[in-house]
Amino acid sequence: MNRRQWCSAIGAVAAIGTVGQAFAQGQPYPSRPIRMIVGYPAGGPVDAAARIVAPGMQKSLGQPVVIENRGGASGTVGADVVAKAPPDGHTLLFSASATRAINPWLQKSMPFDPLRDFTSITCVVDALNALAVHGDFHAKTLMELVSYAKANPGKVTFGSAGPGASNHLSGELLKKLTGTDMLHVPYKGNAPAMADVMGGKITFMFDAVATAVAAAKGGRVRLLGIAGPQRNRAMPDIPTMAEAGLPEFRVPNYYGLEGPAGLPAPIVGALNRAMHEALADADTAARLIAAGYDLAPSTPEAFDAKVRDTHAHWGRVTAGMKFD
Repeated sequence: MNRRQWCSAIGAVAAIGTVGQAFAQGQPYPSRPIRMIVGYPAGGPVDAAARIVAPGMQKSLGQPVVIENRGGASGTVGADVVAKAPPDGHTLLFSASATRAINPWLQKSMPFDPLRDFTSITCVVDALNALAVHGDFHAKTLMELVSYAKANPGKVTFGSAGPGASNHLSGELLKKLTGTDMLHVPYKGNAPAMADVMGGKITFMFDAVATAVAAAKGGRVRLLGIAGPQRNRAMPDIPTMAEAGLPEFRVPNYYGLEGPAGLPAPIVGALNRAMHEALADADTAARLIAAGYDLAPSTPEAFDAKVRDTHAHWGRVTAGMKFD
């Protein structure tokens, strides 16, 4: 351990001690507004879910929960802010699975250790992706899209929220399982990618059910499959990718609440309870379900296990894969 690492470690221990002492002295938590960092642009599915649950958390905690969008590098920029924040519970990360489970396998270097530099607080929702094609594209089924891609190598394009995002990996997995040559077009967030699918500039994308539902209702896109183990309640007529012809297709995707490493157990407990109370609110739950999310509150331990399992899954999937 070099001098810089030693000083950082000492600082972290001191910070944890200070927080623990504050609890021992009966000081309340939270004592000021909480920053909830979202590592993606405003208007996207991660941001939308965070803004639905924030008011319920605020009510439970008695302090404002302020959403702060810090987009870039598939959530890595925002996550780095939290990883380096004091472990006092006032800077949190509303994360997507890409941050800790996918990015480490795709990015040459990470500014933090995805499995050690965060405290898992609770899973919030499972956020499935739906395969959405431009509304005028001739393919009416998943297999028709695959057939067209095989007959026209390199002409089918798919968008994503950026390299390493779950919808990027969804497209890469589709290519791998079908042996097709399709071109990845990365964007800075889901919203601009979906705008280009609707405008016909790219062929398709795997978008979160939350936003794909609205686009499909307007007729601007057509949905060919759900990347999950079962059909979604918001769109029960859309088959799963397995039902559509690819039983091997599996893309786990969740959103969760995390803090810096070393977050004291009393703070973790308070935040876990606050999120569970927010999700138990009938209006909040209804809004999330209507938007296509599956509620998935958990214990901190269960969420940490889910992060690690998903991390291992994507390690196996991406082994030997080449990315644009």
